[in-house]
Amino acid sequence: MTSEPIYDPAKTYQENFDHGPFGMFADPAILEQSGDPQHTFLGHPVYLPFGIPAGPLLNGNYVKAALDKGYDIPVYKTVRTHRFPCHPWPNVLAVKIDGDLTASNNHLIADEEYSQPLSITNSFGVPSFDPDFWQPDLASAVAHAYDGQVVVASFQGTRSEHGSVADYIADFALGARLLKETGVKIIEVNLSCPNEGTSNLLCFDTERSREVVETIKNEIGSLPLIIKCAYFSDDAKLKELIQSVGPYIDGISSINTISAEVRDAAGNQALPGEGRLWSGVCGSSIKWAGVDMVSRLARLREELGLSYSIVGVGGVGDAADYCEYREAGADAVMAATSVMWNPMLAQEIKSKVEEVCQ
Repeated sequence: MTSEPIYDPAKTYQENFDHGPFGMFADPAILEQSGDPQHTFLGHPVYLPFGIPAGPLLNGNYVKAALDKGYDIPVYKTVRTHRFPCHPWPNVLAVKIDGDLTASNNHLIADEEYSQPLSITNSFGVPSFDPDFWQPDLASAVAHAYDGQVVVASFQGTRSEHGSVADYIADFALGARLLKETGVKIIEVNLSCPNEGTSNLLCFDTERSREVVETIKNEIGSLPLIIKCAYFSDDAKLKELIQSVGPYIDGISSINTISAEVRDAAGNQALPGEGRLWSGVCGSSIKWAGVDMVSRLARLREELGLSYSIVGVGGVGDAADYCEYREAGADAVMAATSVMWNPMLAQEIKSKVEEVCQ
C-alpha cells in the first residue's frame, strides 16, 4: 500500500486511540465544499451520502479528521454504557483470499502485508471507555460537522456477568439515553454482536431484536435509529426480522464483517486468545455480500411497504463500488478498510461520481 494508514496495525489499540489518527488524517487540511448539498440522509442535507462505518473512527479526533477530509456521514466507533476492554494486540492483520469470502472459502492465512485487493481481520471485541469520556468527546465531534455533514453514533448493549435478560435490555435503554444527551443527530445500534447469553448474533434473534429496538425507540423518540446487521443467508429469516423491527427503525446498515478461520503461514492461530481463531473479516472479499444484502433489503422495503433508509457497507474501494451499491438500492454508502489506507477516498469518489454513476 502506498499510503500510511490512519490506524496503524503495528500499534496497539490504546496507542492508536491516544496518538492517532495517522497519515493524511493527521494533516490539518480541510476539504472546502461549495454550493448547496444535493442529497439528504435521514432528513439531514449531505453533499454526498458517503461515509465511514463504526470501526476506524476510534474517538472524536478521528471523526473530526474524517469530516475535514470530506466524509459527510462518519460513525463514531461503537460505545457501551461502561468501560470495556479491547482484545489483545494484534487486532488487524491482512488476510489472503482468492476471490470472495464464502462458507466454502473461509480458511485464511494472515500476515502483515497489506496489498490490493485488500481484506483484513478486524478483531477488537468492541472496546469502550466510560460515558464520562465518550459523552463530551462525541458531543465535540458532533459540533465539528460542517454544513452538508452529519455524525452518527454507534452503540451496543452489554450483558453483565450475572445479569438477566431484563438487565441486558435495560442496558440498551441506558446507552440510548446517554447518546441522546450528547446531541447526536442519528443513532445506530449494533445488532451484529453476540446475543445475551449465546454465541449467536443478536440480529438473528428476531424477538430479542424487536424488544431491543422498541426499547431504544421509546428512549430516543423521533431521533433517527439505524440498526446494524450481519449478512443473512436465509431470505425468510431476514424478512421475519424486517417485518418485526420495521415499524421502529429509520435505517438499516449492512453488512458488518463475515467470520473466517484465520491462521498464520505456519498454521498457528493468528490472533492470540481464546475464541479468536475465527475472526471477523472485512474488505474487498465481502463486497458481494454487502451488495447482495442491499438489493434484498431494497426489495423487502418495497414488498412490506416500509420506508427505512439503507446503508451499504462492505468492500467499497472506489467510485465504481460506490455506484454499484447505489444502483442496488443503497441510500448511503460507507467504506472502512479501504479508507484506512486511502484517506482521500471520499474526495476521489466525489471527483468521479458523476462520470462513473449512470
